[in-house]
Amino acid sequence: MGFSMIDTHCHLYVKAFDIDSEAVMQRAIQAGISKFYMPAIDSSCTERMERLKAKFPRVCFLMAGLHPCSVKEDFEIELAHVKDLLSKNIYSGIGETGLDLYWDKTFVKEQIVALEIQAELALQYKLPLILHTRNATQETIDIIKNFKGRGLTGIFHCFGGTMEEASQIMGLGFSMGIGGVVTYKNSGLAEVLATVPMEHLVLETDAPYLSPVPMRGKRNESSYLIYIAQKLSEVKNLPVDEIRRITTENAEKIFCLRA
Repeated sequence: MGFSMIDTHCHLYVKAFDIDSEAVMQRAIQAGISKFYMPAIDSSCTERMERLKAKFPRVCFLMAGLHPCSVKEDFEIELAHVKDLLSKNIYSGIGETGLDLYWDKTFVKEQIVALEIQAELALQYKLPLILHTRNATQETIDIIKNFKGRGLTGIFHCFGGTMEEASQIMGLGFSMGIGGVVTYKNSGLAEVLATVPMEHLVLETDAPYLSPVPMRGKRNESSYLIYIAQKLSEVKNLPVDEIRRITTENAEKIFCLRA
C-alpha cells in the first residue's frame, strides 16, 4: 500500500453521493486515504457535513465557510452562521472562501468583503484558510497580501496558475492544492509544477468535481487521488510513495492534525 494520503479538499457530503456515500468512503480508505478535509459551501450543507462526520468521525474533518458562489444579498447572515459554527471549536479550517469571477460578477464587492472577514476568522481561530480562485488567482493573491506578516496560512485550492502566481503564493506562506487538472494535457499545470518545490504542494480531489484522467467525465471521488499522485510523481520524477509521504506531511503541518 505504501504511505497513506490526505484528500485536503472534497465535498463527499453533497447529493451526488447520496446513493453510495459509505461505499465511496470505504473505497477511498482501502485506497490509502487516511483523512478527508471537507470545506463548506454555505449553511445549506452544514447538516449533511455533520451527518457524514458522525458516520466516519476518525477520518472526516470539517471546515466552516462561505463559498464565493454562495455570496448573495444575505452574505452577512451566512457569515453569522459561520461564526456560530466556529464557536463550537470542532472545525479544522475556514473555507472555502475566495473569489469567483467566472460564473457571476454581480456580488464581486461582497465576495471581497466575505473573503476578508473569513481571513480574519482564520487568524482569530488559528485555522488555515482554504481559497477558491476561479478566474481570479491574482485578484485573490492581492487581497491575501494585505494579511502578510500576520501568520495567515492555508491552501490555494485547485491551483492552476502561472509560475509567477505560484511564486507569490509561496511567498505568502500558502500551499497549493493539486487536483485532477494536473492530469489534463492542455492545462499547462505540469510544466509549472515541475519547478515548484514539493514542500508547497498538497493533494486534493474536489470530489465530485474535476475527475482526473483516466476518470475524466465521471463523478470524482477520493479514491481517485492516486491518479493525481501518480501524475505528480511523473512531473517531479519522484516515486509515488515519496509523493504520498511529502504531501501527507505538508497537509498535516497545515491542518495541525486538528479534529
